[in-house]
Amino acid sequence: MIDPRHPRDPRDPLKTPTYPGSAGSARYLPIAEHGLIGDLRTVALVGTNGTIDWYCCPSFDAPSVFGSILDADRGGCFELAAAVPATTKQFYFPDTNVLITRFLTEDGVGEVQDFMPVADETAAATEADRHRLIRRVVCVRGSIPFRARIAPRFGYGAQPHTLRQLDNVTLFESAGLSLALTSTVPVECDDLDVTAEFKLGQGEAAVFALDRVDGGIEARGCPHIEAEEQFAATVAFWRNWLSASQYRGRWREMVHRSALTLKLLTYAPTGAMVAAPTTSLPEQLGGERNWDYRYLWVRDAAFCVYALLRLGFSSEAKAFMDFLSARVDRSGGPSGPLQIMYGIDGRNELPERELDHLEGHRGSAPVRVGNDAAGQLQLDIYGALIDSVYLYDKWGQPISSDHWDAVCALVDWVCEHWDQPDEGIWETRGGRKKFLYSRLMCWVAIERAMRIARRRGLPAELTRWGQVRDTIYRRIMDKGWSANRQAFVQHEDDHVLDAAVLMMPLAKFVSPSDPKWLSTLDALSADLVSDSLVYRYDPLVSPDGLSGQEGTFSICSFWYVEALTRAGRLDEARLTFEKMLTYANHLGLYAEEISHTGEQQGNFPQAFTHLALISAAFNLDRVLG
Repeated sequence: MIDPRHPRDPRDPLKTPTYPGSAGSARYLPIAEHGLIGDLRTVALVGTNGTIDWYCCPSFDAPSVFGSILDADRGGCFELAAAVPATTKQFYFPDTNVLITRFLTEDGVGEVQDFMPVADETAAATEADRHRLIRRVVCVRGSIPFRARIAPRFGYGAQPHTLRQLDNVTLFESAGLSLALTSTVPVECDDLDVTAEFKLGQGEAAVFALDRVDGGIEARGCPHIEAEEQFAATVAFWRNWLSASQYRGRWREMVHRSALTLKLLTYAPTGAMVAAPTTSLPEQLGGERNWDYRYLWVRDAAFCVYALLRLGFSSEAKAFMDFLSARVDRSGGPSGPLQIMYGIDGRNELPERELDHLEGHRGSAPVRVGNDAAGQLQLDIYGALIDSVYLYDKWGQPISSDHWDAVCALVDWVCEHWDQPDEGIWETRGGRKKFLYSRLMCWVAIERAMRIARRRGLPAELTRWGQVRDTIYRRIMDKGWSANRQAFVQHEDDHVLDAAVLMMPLAKFVSPSDPKWLSTLDALSADLVSDSLVYRYDPLVSPDGLSGQEGTFSICSFWYVEALTRAGRLDEARLTFEKMLTYANHLGLYAEEISHTGEQQGNFPQAFTHLALISAAFNLDRVLG
């Protein structure tokens, strides 16, 4: 719900409130004031004011059609709201990704039901490619006037389009994409946009449907009966998927919302999972830390697999492993047998560029698409991946011989290259270093592969693997420990703290009650923890090649909960976890970071945060009994 300290302008219910500290911020909803809908191929962000201000078609990483979250004037949007002053509330239809935005006015109550039907395996391919976005408006009490404005801006707002009406269909046509709008109420057109004004009485409804109509997909209306049927089918799809969850713990609602969010971030055709469905939402308002997260990071996706396996979902894990097994480069490649990230279709090249014509969210330029970090060396990805393979083999199904061959190739490469400096988990742009976390996860890669081989009797060079594993262990204990700080530190021969070392007991590298670990936990608590919120490191002490500050990193906060749990500090762990839940938005969604004022910042919603929430909840609940 909109922050009551900053009420809407009563003269314009679509005008967003003014927030201090950013020029032109009245034109933008805060990042957290959004919900997410999708069809397992792309998503849309729907604001609490009823506006869709982020939508890429036909895929997560396609150019935006509605992008006003990045430029209120040039980005394009789909507004739909009460045409009179209203209080708004937003929630998900229970156990689904169907979003309801309610408008409470003096004359009645109305709601907008937003959803994207998910094509099942028996549907024609064209239905999956339609990417239908349905917005059904219902007056549930009294009588309410509504208004709509559909203003697409193709190609991140840089590609011109034409508009024409054909029978009961309005076509928006650009060089790269065409969309068809149908409506059960009359609409008016100008050169670029469509508007509608209509009034609904109690029990009456209106339907807007937006379809992609390229590649032989024909425009099709969406009458009330079809909208009702597709609403029911979409609800059934999400509830059927969620019914496989085995979690019955204390935080079921938040865990299941996180699971539904992770599923929404999955690209069904390949099994790839995006790190987040947005680009360039700022980690600091006005800063340069704005990145494109609409790709598969091996690390993030592997951790997602772990979280979903914990809940009982295994098909996503198999699809992910099939995706990556096909991309292992046995020759080694410039940055190893795997890149750190891929396009959702499996492509290697993700060239980064800046869109200078967009002002950025609340004036936070630059807006970037693509990601040059794809060429970085990040050794930790091999540990995250092979750990997820180990868990799938243990909790899901035994891995195939092809998957094992791929694992062996990865482990052999890690044994030869674990001691290289790299950019590390945080993708710093300040030069390569010998990060402790990278070595930790190389240890995990070898150790988990050895477990699989022993349990399954699979062929492996266990003697050689074991020697390298033990060498890494001793190296971390020798070079990663700072006697001065009495803590494990960010990289060798330094004294900088890094929240990534919270993974040491979680990865079973060190006992959670080891004196060295407990001392590290105390040092992290003193230097990087702020009332349950955890900074990943201090960029002033450890330069990362970028200017500006950032907020606390939410995945680290949930790692902190797990570390406290494993150390037996259960009262602290539970209080920290409960505090973290208060930083979620009204729907239970998290961006990447939390600012010093408690606002969410960074790309939204972020898979990393939601998978860490699931893991923390699962382990804390199990220990509490």
